[in-house]
Amino acid sequence: MSFVFQSIDHVQLAAPKGSESSARNFYGEVLGFTEVEKPELLKKRGGVWFAFGSYQIHIGIEEPFAPAKKAHPAFQIENLDALKAHLYKSEVSFVVDTDLPGADRIYVHDPFGNRIEVLEWKS
Repeated sequence: MSFVFQSIDHVQLAAPKGSESSARNFYGEVLGFTEVEKPELLKKRGGVWFAFGSYQIHIGIEEPFAPAKKAHPAFQIENLDALKAHLYKSEVSFVVDTDLPGADRIYVHDPFGNRIEVLEWKS
Protein backbone atom coordinates (compact mmCIF):
# COMPACT_ATOMS: atom_id res chain seq x y z
CA MET A 1 0.00 0.00 0.00
CA SER A 2 1.14 3.52 -0.64
CA PHE A 3 -0.22 4.96 2.61
CA VAL A 4 0.67 4.48 6.28
CA PHE A 5 -1.39 5.45 9.31
CA GLN A 6 0.88 7.29 11.75
CA SER A 7 -1.08 7.96 14.92
CA ILE A 8 -4.40 9.11 16.31
CA ASP A 9 -4.74 12.86 15.96
CA HIS A 10 -7.75 13.21 18.26
CA VAL A 11 -10.74 11.45 19.72
CA GLN A 12 -14.12 13.16 19.65
CA LEU A 13 -16.81 12.60 22.24
CA ALA A 14 -20.29 14.06 22.09
CA ALA A 15 -21.97 16.26 24.67
CA PRO A 16 -25.30 18.04 24.91
CA LYS A 17 -25.77 21.71 23.97
CA GLY A 18 -24.55 24.14 26.63
CA SER A 19 -22.25 21.64 28.36
CA GLU A 20 -18.91 23.38 27.81
CA SER A 21 -18.59 24.42 31.46
CA SER A 22 -19.14 20.86 32.68
CA ALA A 23 -16.62 19.62 30.10
CA ARG A 24 -14.05 22.15 31.30
CA ASN A 25 -14.56 21.05 34.89
CA PHE A 26 -14.28 17.32 34.20
CA TYR A 27 -11.63 17.18 31.48
CA GLY A 28 -9.69 20.26 32.59
CA GLU A 29 -9.99 20.34 36.38
CA VAL A 30 -10.58 16.68 37.31
CA LEU A 31 -8.48 14.93 34.64
CA GLY A 32 -5.96 17.75 34.27
CA PHE A 33 -6.07 18.06 30.48
CA THR A 34 -5.13 21.42 28.93
CA GLU A 35 -7.77 23.31 27.00
CA VAL A 36 -6.87 23.95 23.37
CA GLU A 37 -8.34 26.90 21.52
CA LYS A 38 -10.61 25.83 18.69
CA PRO A 39 -10.11 27.36 15.25
CA GLU A 40 -12.23 30.49 14.82
CA LEU A 41 -14.39 28.92 12.12
CA LEU A 42 -15.31 25.98 14.40
CA LYS A 43 -16.07 27.96 17.57
CA LYS A 44 -19.64 28.67 16.46
CA ARG A 45 -20.40 24.93 16.64
CA GLY A 46 -19.83 24.92 20.40
CA GLY A 47 -17.87 22.32 22.29
CA VAL A 48 -14.38 22.46 23.69
CA TRP A 49 -11.05 20.80 22.91
CA PHE A 50 -8.41 19.45 25.31
CA ALA A 51 -4.91 18.03 25.01
CA PHE A 52 -2.45 15.94 26.98
CA GLY A 53 0.94 15.04 25.57
CA SER A 54 0.53 14.86 21.80
CA TYR A 55 -3.12 13.77 21.97
CA GLN A 56 -6.35 15.73 21.78
CA ILE A 57 -9.87 15.07 23.02
CA HIS A 58 -12.59 17.06 21.26
CA ILE A 59 -15.89 17.47 23.03
CA GLY A 60 -18.41 18.21 20.31
CA ILE A 61 -22.00 19.33 20.68
CA GLU A 62 -24.54 16.88 19.32
CA GLU A 63 -28.31 17.33 19.24
CA PRO A 64 -30.08 15.15 19.92
CA PHE A 65 -27.45 13.86 22.30
CA ALA A 66 -26.90 10.24 23.29
CA PRO A 67 -23.83 9.23 25.34
CA ALA A 68 -21.41 6.56 24.15
CA LYS A 69 -22.09 3.81 26.67
CA LYS A 70 -20.02 1.02 25.07
CA ALA A 71 -17.72 2.72 22.53
CA HIS A 72 -14.98 4.58 24.38
CA PRO A 73 -11.47 5.98 24.33
CA ALA A 74 -8.90 4.20 26.49
CA PHE A 75 -6.14 6.20 28.14
CA GLN A 76 -2.92 4.62 29.38
CA ILE A 77 -1.76 6.15 32.65
CA GLU A 78 1.16 6.05 35.04
CA ASN A 79 0.04 5.61 38.67
CA LEU A 80 -3.59 4.56 38.35
CA ASP A 81 -3.86 4.37 42.14
CA ALA A 82 -3.15 8.11 42.40
CA LEU A 83 -5.85 8.84 39.81
CA LYS A 84 -8.33 6.67 41.70
CA ALA A 85 -7.59 8.59 44.91
CA HIS A 86 -7.98 11.88 43.03
CA LEU A 87 -11.29 10.78 41.50
CA TYR A 88 -12.56 9.69 44.90
CA LYS A 89 -11.58 13.05 46.42
CA SER A 90 -13.27 14.81 43.47
CA GLU A 91 -16.42 12.72 44.06
CA VAL A 92 -16.19 11.11 40.62
CA SER A 93 -17.24 7.47 40.69
CA PHE A 94 -15.45 4.75 38.75
CA VAL A 95 -15.65 1.01 38.29
CA VAL A 96 -12.60 -1.22 38.74
CA ASP A 97 -12.30 -3.91 36.07
CA THR A 98 -9.97 -6.90 36.45
CA ASP A 99 -10.84 -8.73 33.21
CA LEU A 100 -7.83 -7.65 31.13
CA PRO A 101 -4.77 -9.79 31.96
CA GLY A 102 -1.68 -7.72 32.72
CA ALA A 103 -3.51 -4.45 33.30
CA ASP A 104 -5.08 -2.52 36.13
CA ARG A 105 -7.99 -0.54 34.76
CA ILE A 106 -11.04 1.45 35.62
CA TYR A 107 -14.03 2.85 33.79
CA VAL A 108 -15.30 6.34 34.51
CA HIS A 109 -18.11 8.29 32.88
CA ASP A 110 -17.84 11.95 31.97
CA PRO A 111 -20.65 14.28 33.11
CA PHE A 112 -22.57 13.43 29.94
CA GLY A 113 -22.47 9.63 30.37
CA ASN A 114 -19.68 8.86 27.89
CA ARG A 115 -17.64 5.84 28.96
CA ILE A 116 -13.87 6.30 29.41
CA GLU A 117 -11.36 3.55 30.11
CA VAL A 118 -8.14 4.28 32.00
CA LEU A 119 -5.51 1.58 32.33
CA GLU A 120 -2.01 0.94 33.60
CA TRP A 121 -0.04 -2.00 32.28
CA LYS A 122 1.68 -4.03 35.00
CA SER A 123 5.40 -4.54 34.58
